[in-house]
Amino acid sequence: MMAPQRDDWAKLQHELLETELETLYHVSQVLSRSLDLKETLSAVLRALHEGVGLERGMVSLIEPDSGALLVTVAHGLDETYIGEIRYRSGEGVVGMILEGGEPIVVERIADEPRFLGRLGIYDPKGAFVGVPIRIGRKVTGVLAAQPAPGAEILLEEYTHFLEMVANLIGQSVRLSRDIESERHSLTEERDSLRRAVRGQYGFDNIIGHTQVMRRVFEQARLVAKWNTTVLIRGETGTGKELIANAIHYNSPRARSPIVKLNCAALPENLLESELFGHEKGAFTGAVAQRKGRFEQADGGTLFLDEVGEVSAAFQSKLLRVLQEGELERVGGTRTIKVDVRVIAATHRDLEAEVEAGRFREDLYYRLNVMPIYLPALRERMEDIPDIARFLVDKIGRQQGRELGLTEAALRVLMHHDWPGNVRELENCLERAAVLTEGDVIDRDAILLTGIDEKVSMGRGAIQAVDLDDPNLDERERVIAALEQAGWVQAKAARLLDMTPRQIAYRIQILKIKVRQI
Repeated sequence: MMAPQRDDWAKLQHELLETELETLYHVSQVLSRSLDLKETLSAVLRALHEGVGLERGMVSLIEPDSGALLVTVAHGLDETYIGEIRYRSGEGVVGMILEGGEPIVVERIADEPRFLGRLGIYDPKGAFVGVPIRIGRKVTGVLAAQPAPGAEILLEEYTHFLEMVANLIGQSVRLSRDIESERHSLTEERDSLRRAVRGQYGFDNIIGHTQVMRRVFEQARLVAKWNTTVLIRGETGTGKELIANAIHYNSPRARSPIVKLNCAALPENLLESELFGHEKGAFTGAVAQRKGRFEQADGGTLFLDEVGEVSAAFQSKLLRVLQEGELERVGGTRTIKVDVRVIAATHRDLEAEVEAGRFREDLYYRLNVMPIYLPALRERMEDIPDIARFLVDKIGRQQGRELGLTEAALRVLMHHDWPGNVRELENCLERAAVLTEGDVIDRDAILLTGIDEKVSMGRGAIQAVDLDDPNLDERERVIAALEQAGWVQAKAARLLDMTPRQIAYRIQILKIKVRQI
């Protein structure tokens, strides 16, 4: 091939420069278009082939795990072979570029003894240009291509151009790997949080060993796997929200959210907007469109606490969503379909409310598909020690210290009716913890919270204490005798084999508050 004249050479270089600039711009657009690295690199090689005649392009990247140089994409090579061809550092021309970190340019690859030809796509009579791909100073791959026949005289220009493209590819690879690493971390964190949440809200973490609680757990386990509407009944503070959480996180909907709303906490006009959402301008202050709780819970679960508190007018709107699975936002006309599993809760006697005309009968039957009744704490007094120890551990973690509970303190707790149920018990223990300077909550700290020392008449309560129990201290033994004697001191003295004067003296020095029965 005759060498071009000076003017022809300048013209050829000028034309190539214009083409390279246009192709480089196209490459930069391609690299910013997608986060799919293979798809992006394939588009880059196609741009090199069509734009500047750099044919049979190939990108090889180091595998982070193995450290081997893997052919990631190759223009004109069957996808079946990509991912199977690897190079070690120093192996062949491609391995030499990886090892040395410098470009390798060959005018005729058939004359290059280091060329392995493992891809089988290059013309042995043609030229070859390969350049390193770097992330910072570290070589992370190789970009190679074969100039079109007759373009061998422009190898220096092609080499410089490929180095610029390789720099752009390096930035794209770094971004892709950073995103992949972040995605992997987020996935691990998500899975870890899901496991933690399932563990936290599992049935095994709801304390209760009495027969009535075992029945509650069995009902909740059975209903969790279906989309059945659940109505959790029970007094305030019995743990209705805990059961709702356990049902959701042990259901097929566990990957979707559980959205909660206390119906008694909002007036009716705000309750409608909160549940159904609103359109922009629907009312004063509606400056933007807002999804309601039903839409937020789409695919998951909506927990409606204190559902017995909603007004009769609002009950009909709620009934429509439960029956049809559709709603309109406040101020909107478009019907929105939602797929929501509803768990409702109430402390009210809904049957009496229906009888009195304050609660719609059709809504009652729509909610009461699967009723679960939670017993009051006074109906499962045997669970109090385990619940109390769990709550003390929780309070200790919140206060940043280890806390314990004496047996004497537990006995006082088991002699109280707990009208506020577990919530009242937790509040009592938190107050006692504040009043405790050491690391063990004792009987006196419990009494300072205002809890009475009366004997509970609730089912499962301890009606009498063994006065010969070696674990009882003197104060506890005197109080137990007084309780069993109905706080008649002479009778209590006989139980303790004392004289009335002796027990009166002990009541005084032990600072026992005498109750009048």
